[in-house]
Amino acid sequence: MSAKAVREHYGKTLLARHLSEHGVNVDARGFLVRSDVKDASSEHTWASLLDENPWAKTTKLVAKPDQLIKRRGKAGLVYVNKTINEVQAWVDSKLGQTVTVDNVEGILHTFLVEPFVPHQQEDEFYVAITSDREGETLLFCRDGGVDVGDVDAKASRLQCGLDRTPTLEELQTFVKDAPVSRRTQLATFYDALLKCYRDLHFTLLEINPLVVDDEKVTPLDLAAKIDETAHFLCQSKWGPTDLPAPFGRPEFPEEAYIRSLDAKTGASLKLTILNVTGRVWTLVAGGGASVVYADTICDLGFAHELANYGEYSGAPTDEQTFNYARTVLGLMTRTRRDDGKVLIVGGGIANFTDVAATFRGLVKALKMYRDELLAGNIKIYSRRA
Repeated sequence: MSAKAVREHYGKTLLARHLSEHGVNVDARGFLVRSDVKDASSEHTWASLLDENPWAKTTKLVAKPDQLIKRRGKAGLVYVNKTINEVQAWVDSKLGQTVTVDNVEGILHTFLVEPFVPHQQEDEFYVAITSDREGETLLFCRDGGVDVGDVDAKASRLQCGLDRTPTLEELQTFVKDAPVSRRTQLATFYDALLKCYRDLHFTLLEINPLVVDDEKVTPLDLAAKIDETAHFLCQSKWGPTDLPAPFGRPEFPEEAYIRSLDAKTGASLKLTILNVTGRVWTLVAGGGASVVYADTICDLGFAHELANYGEYSGAPTDEQTFNYARTVLGLMTRTRRDDGKVLIVGGGIANFTDVAATFRGLVKALKMYRDELLAGNIKIYSRRA
């Protein structure tokens, strides 16, 4: 399972679209403001965004970065109950700014603007669903919000096996710490949320807080991950996915290129750059093998030198393997080190992959970068069953 985090805005709109199929309606109005908003030639200026979202001109708003940043409120990165003019000025001042959150430094480039929801503290709850090999676990805390505290210690839990869906009565018992007047709403929401979670192949959903009042439920803050390997099942339901790199690690163009190749083939091509100046690089066939190789490299004390994580599998053609390998080699030979570098070419036992075809692609790429590999004092080790 390849769990990928999605933007808050994408997660909210995806949930809102499918929760309605189960009788739960949530307000998912909002829009993203990116760095090109200041470019007059851009299609996404403030004027065009407000033309598409006229409600924002007359509604009090909330603005916050949507870049997989945790604890934004405590970092002073949530701007609450403001007019559009105030939000525009604040976002413009923050775009391009370098900030440090939890010892991670990154550049702010994407903000979410959405309606402000007036409510009382007692209307905030913590709601989450997580996945494990046995099924799903529902989590609930009576007190949600920025000061929810230690969820692991405080949260009530309800285990749901893969073949089991809890009844509404069980869910009402599960949320027994909530006021009586809110239990039916919460149980109904959990019921619909679990159905969407499974149908859309989420691997994590955390809503903190979920605001519940007499009229509706509203997710104020959401973190979510989806199982990327379910793309072939959920493409029509997901729509265009938005899978940003973690905060503080800007995506390399090469990662985007491999992702575009992966989207066009039934094979699997994955690449994540961990340390572009690292000494140890891998070209590994197979998702399981990629985990074993990465774990072994780390166990041997070279975690800080592991440059990339990825895999090619599912019977890629020699041309696809060539494009994958030349991308990795291009990154690897971009910088040199006095102590040289190591390239590990490996994999497990092939079941239906044509090893000869994939190695033709690898050899072609190695020949292309022959001079750079020699100049960089790069040692190549190959093990393929």
